[in-house]
Amino acid sequence: MAWSERQAAMLKEMGLRVDVRAAALPVIELDNPQKSPHPVEAAAKPVAPPRPVATQAKPVPASLPVPLIPLTVARPVSTEAIATMGWPELRSAVASCTACKLCEGRTQTVFGVGDANAHWMVVGEAPGEQEDAQGEPFVGKSGQLLDNMLRALGLSRDAAFVDPSKCVYIANSVKCRPPGNRNPAADELAQCEPFLMRQVALLQPKIILAMGRFAVQSLLRSTDPIGKLRGRVHHYQGVPLIVTYHPAYLLRNLEEKARAWDDLCLAAQTYDAQLLKS
Repeated sequence: MAWSERQAAMLKEMGLRVDVRAAALPVIELDNPQKSPHPVEAAAKPVAPPRPVATQAKPVPASLPVPLIPLTVARPVSTEAIATMGWPELRSAVASCTACKLCEGRTQTVFGVGDANAHWMVVGEAPGEQEDAQGEPFVGKSGQLLDNMLRALGLSRDAAFVDPSKCVYIANSVKCRPPGNRNPAADELAQCEPFLMRQVALLQPKIILAMGRFAVQSLLRSTDPIGKLRGRVHHYQGVPLIVTYHPAYLLRNLEEKARAWDDLCLAAQTYDAQLLKS
């Protein structure tokens, strides 16, 4: 039989030479004749062409890798920046604050409630469970008691009141709920202090009611008990400040309600004196 050019080329790669023109049994010559003195006998043994080597395809990944996008970590806002903010910017800064670990367990921040032109300001301590859920300070039983105390003086937290002299703005020293309603830590009070300072500066109230020892600690930098601080007029940023008990404390100590009423009366007298001066 005749050898095709392709078969001849393949045999040549194996070291064999063939005559592709022969019609009968081809004469095969080895490149090295010393290895086979009988070329005919060597040609008599059929040589099978090499099997083609299958090329293994490269595995195709199911999906291309997605490049990782670096996360943007919010940085604490500087005290200097907070001191220049208006109400919208300040509220936004509080809502996005991650300066302390309280941000990890909060449902939402508790910024404040009331008219931004109110003459009266009430400062509490830290949000509780209900405040954290509703986003408003002094809700629940303690909030009801506070509203009753304010109503006795003709005051309200309702921002719909037209007369600023009858409006109260309410804020807390700490804007996030401490876990388990525990007391706020000193560093947590310190991180929130610039926010409270800016709220006072924007509001410019005529009178401040500091309710509870942590509100007093933030505003007056005093660790003295409420009993030693109440009954006289203090000042914060030039604004008269009256110390009194927190409504939650009054709910547990009913006998102190009379003293708390005295504190409210002192605040009303101080407020009236401020109006006469102005």
